[in-house]
Amino acid sequence: MLNQYDIDYIIKCLKDGQSIPTEYKYSLFPTAQMEYELTYAGKMRKEDILSDTDEISNVPLQIEKTYNGDEHPSLNDDWKNLLIFGDNLQVLKTIYYDKDPIIAQKIKNKVKLVYIDPPFGTGDKYDGNKGQSAYSAKRKGADLVEFLRRRLILLREVMADDGVIFVRLDYHFGHYIKIILDEVFGKNNFKNEIVINRVKRSLRNLTRFNVSTESIFFYSKSSTFYFNNPEMPRKCNFCGKEKEPIWDDLTSPGLRNPPERVIFGELYLPRRGRHFTYTQEKIDAFQKERRLRLNPEIPYYDLKGKKIEARPEYLQTDSIPIDNNWTDIKGYAFSNNYPTENAEELLKRVIESCTQEGDLVMDCFAGSGTTLAVAEKLNRRWIGCDIGKLSMYTIQKRLMEISKSKDIVNTKKEYKHNAKAFSVVTAGLYDLGKVFSLTEDRYKSFVKNLFGIEDIEKANINGVSIDGEKRGYFVKIYPYWDEKMRNADVDSEYLHDLHRNIGDRIKNRFYIVAPANNVAFVNDYYEIDGIKYYFLKIPYQVIKELHNQNFKKIKQPQSQGQINDLDEAVGFHFIRQPEVETELTNIDGNYYITLKNFMSDYSMDESGKEINNFESLSMVLIDNDYNRDFIMKYHYFAKDLISKSKKKANAYKDISDDVRKALKNANIINVPIRNPGKKILAIYIDMYGNEFKEEFSMGVQ
Repeated sequence: MLNQYDIDYIIKCLKDGQSIPTEYKYSLFPTAQMEYELTYAGKMRKEDILSDTDEISNVPLQIEKTYNGDEHPSLNDDWKNLLIFGDNLQVLKTIYYDKDPIIAQKIKNKVKLVYIDPPFGTGDKYDGNKGQSAYSAKRKGADLVEFLRRRLILLREVMADDGVIFVRLDYHFGHYIKIILDEVFGKNNFKNEIVINRVKRSLRNLTRFNVSTESIFFYSKSSTFYFNNPEMPRKCNFCGKEKEPIWDDLTSPGLRNPPERVIFGELYLPRRGRHFTYTQEKIDAFQKERRLRLNPEIPYYDLKGKKIEARPEYLQTDSIPIDNNWTDIKGYAFSNNYPTENAEELLKRVIESCTQEGDLVMDCFAGSGTTLAVAEKLNRRWIGCDIGKLSMYTIQKRLMEISKSKDIVNTKKEYKHNAKAFSVVTAGLYDLGKVFSLTEDRYKSFVKNLFGIEDIEKANINGVSIDGEKRGYFVKIYPYWDEKMRNADVDSEYLHDLHRNIGDRIKNRFYIVAPANNVAFVNDYYEIDGIKYYFLKIPYQVIKELHNQNFKKIKQPQSQGQINDLDEAVGFHFIRQPEVETELTNIDGNYYITLKNFMSDYSMDESGKEINNFESLSMVLIDNDYNRDFIMKYHYFAKDLISKSKKKANAYKDISDDVRKALKNANIINVPIRNPGKKILAIYIDMYGNEFKEEFSMGVQ
């Protein structure tokens, strides 16, 4: 992209009859092929990524709950901060198409800053402490690169024209993603590679230098963006302590024209071989700020050999501009019991550098929610997304208890402010009961987004209302909201009656959207006089009519080591609660929830392997002092619970097959209840993200 200087220069060349320099060739006459790009297997066209394909389409959003809506309202009436559970590719596609009523015209082209810390793809495996294979990374190589590229393309599309993005990566794949960022955002929009601290480990006997840093790649969407040139305290290079402001020489080594400066009304020349560091305007500003003096204790000779009896000096400020070396602050933190938790001071520097109060900040790999918490403390609007249930509940807890956390400016004090209103939203995994409880307009909007139904102008065929089109064919949404129709069936009588009214006025296909329980047919369509009446059923886990491939469910980790496994969820499905049989037990004065049985409603996994007993258990979340809102106090992965039950702290490394085998063979599982209050709430989660909630009255005073 040409800036104004380039444009003016090209115009001048043309007016003067001069040749335009060759470096402007590609800017003026861009070719379809980029100057260079990363080529690899499975690389999709940008056009296909942005299209509403059957594989990855926009999905409807469902509000699960809004927190602090009354007590602590949002920044304005039209916005509530959003925490979205779902595959971020589907969420970004939904934002890009900008049709869902929850977000329409609120996010697309309004995101001022994106920060993401995606899983790094650390290679073929993570190694255990004795060199044994710990667990395999699900994505590596080209698969990982394309995984991130698809999301980066959509992120650019939803960002504001003056938006920026910060992408945190380590040394494993950072160089590949840097090339992808150049492709997506343009190499001219690359601003910095910022060096930050990683977790320091004291390792010995290495065959290489220990890796102590990671990188953040900083890009803008265009040449216009906000940057406030942040500063940091001036510190001693050796001791690391903050320096006292000092008076410093106005000159620096080297020559520069013009050499002279007017100081206190007198003309001065620098010493031989040096130049004045600052412009005349800056020196005048120093004088107005009373940061300029003549020091008689330090004489010097100017470049003409004239002896100057007093050296001109300026008073340094107590801060200096921040450069791209951020190793002065922490890169990670561990205050929320979540792996790869980014440090708040890191996100403070990122957000303050390129946004102002009220700007919209996004993190679609939200993790522990550091980006969202810092945006909240800095009075920015925010939207976060993650595919992990543990992430969702960790963030909810963090926001609900944010008043007790450290202040973002003075870390020795508490923040003492409650979070502004935020909504927890689901994309791709829905509560069927909440769908059916929607008003008519919201219900229609939801199912239209769910099944990819396009709006049409109001249509009525012989008294039958038409609600939209799908692939050029008419669609009718069964009036579930009508109490008279709620218990009626879409049966042969209903269809023949419908056919008598519209059969001679429609094409050879007609779609009917209806709850599965209201459809009296096993087949996916019913044919009358050559017209096929297709049923789009709710719920309907795998909709062949909509998806070219079987639905891929969200997979939840069964151990901490699996948290950053990369996964995707294509399509959608509805919550199907697992079967849970429990009892509250007291063993030697300690309380436990004893799981006698845990069975997912899914009897098979994607491989066709039968799932038995506790094998599908992902984690158990506990609020040990439950009061109205669930705030997770403790969480236990399935692997942790098996280890505790077997009393083998080091048993079952992060090898998923070993964990599944141990779960399959378990008879009972004991979940410890620490410091129980009067009530506790337990949430049992299977590996597909389905939940079962159970409340216990402890009778503890």
